[in-house]
Amino acid sequence: MEIFALFFVVDPVSLSLSLSLSLSFPPQTVHSHKPHFVAVHCQEVGGKNYEASMSHVDNFVKELLSSDAMKEYSRARVYLDENYKSQEHFTALGSCYFIHESLKNIHQFDFKAKKFKKVVGKETCSETLESTSMLEKEKFPQDYFPESKWSRKGFIRTRWALADCAFDLVNIHLFHDASNLVAWEKSPSVYSGTRQKALGYVLDSGPVYFNPSLSCSNQRYEKLPYFVFGDFNFRLDSKQVIESLCSTATMQTVRAADTNEVDKLIFRESDNDRKVVLQLEKKLFNYVNQDVFRENNGTSLLEFDKELSVFKDRLHELEISFPPSYPYSEDSSQGKQYMNTRCPAWCDRILMSASARDLVLKPENEEKSIVYDNIGPNVCMGDHKPVFLSFRITAGAGKPNANKHKCCVVQ
Repeated sequence: MEIFALFFVVDPVSLSLSLSLSLSFPPQTVHSHKPHFVAVHCQEVGGKNYEASMSHVDNFVKELLSSDAMKEYSRARVYLDENYKSQEHFTALGSCYFIHESLKNIHQFDFKAKKFKKVVGKETCSETLESTSMLEKEKFPQDYFPESKWSRKGFIRTRWALADCAFDLVNIHLFHDASNLVAWEKSPSVYSGTRQKALGYVLDSGPVYFNPSLSCSNQRYEKLPYFVFGDFNFRLDSKQVIESLCSTATMQTVRAADTNEVDKLIFRESDNDRKVVLQLEKKLFNYVNQDVFRENNGTSLLEFDKELSVFKDRLHELEISFPPSYPYSEDSSQGKQYMNTRCPAWCDRILMSASARDLVLKPENEEKSIVYDNIGPNVCMGDHKPVFLSFRITAGAGKPNANKHKCCVVQ
């Protein structure tokens, strides 16, 4: 038997749009691919104005679960971090998993009981995810946050077993670039270093449990293949990409009158009436020709996409063949237009360990059955375009009987 898996990274704005406007994300994308197992990782559940919007999230989930295209998915697990009143824990992450009725044998790991349990029925868990034993959720340590100011950044890990193959799925949201001017100052930027530290923390943490019989309180579970997907906030190397885009331009520095700090940078052509090529401010990236980010899916700029290279021995990715996923216009009539706020970048990614990559790239997998792409290229899907990976898992792939090891007993 082959199992068809479909993984999504998506902004909840895209989810709500797709339901109300019948766009291409669930249920339509799920209906067209007909996968057996669907994993959807959301960031910023409730949106930027989460205090006012969070009350609508539960209704949305109910509508999604009851939609016609999802009616064949007889089992579901939905985990929503909605507890915004707890700043030390709130991540605004949402992890949603849907299992097709034809998939007869699937288990999810209980981290407290230290065993896999058969998935039956549909369950939704929100508010305090810390109380559920079916996942591990963590907000990054406060000293990881720029200026130690809390924001909604962290990760959720779940563990699954299907077709004699066990693996971890990690939903992640890393730190953004607070200022284009600061990002431009050096290569790599200070923000890149912060993301690198946080991603390393996730990869090094791994699932743990308390074992009182050992002198060491934490014993790590057996390492399994893992997929990490979400909003990594990876950015192009700002200094290098600007030097490339503005290679023949001259730069003018404008300073604030009261502080003498750099307020904006203006890059002008040397001739052609000194035409402005790029204007850069804290939250402005106004480049004269957005087509460079869309032509050939922006792949000419992938040489400046360097943040993943630090983890080249630990994390892998299929070839990118879609345009930068952020920051798209939120104007419903401008589906292909980028906002002039940040340099477009591939923020939303689906990464995997070497052993997970081996599952995806099995020799028996036909190349056409593996798709890594974005959704809704011509329609407004919020400021992030959803990204998805679809592939097939052959029964018996991966670690044989991984769901029957001592630390991973099936119930």
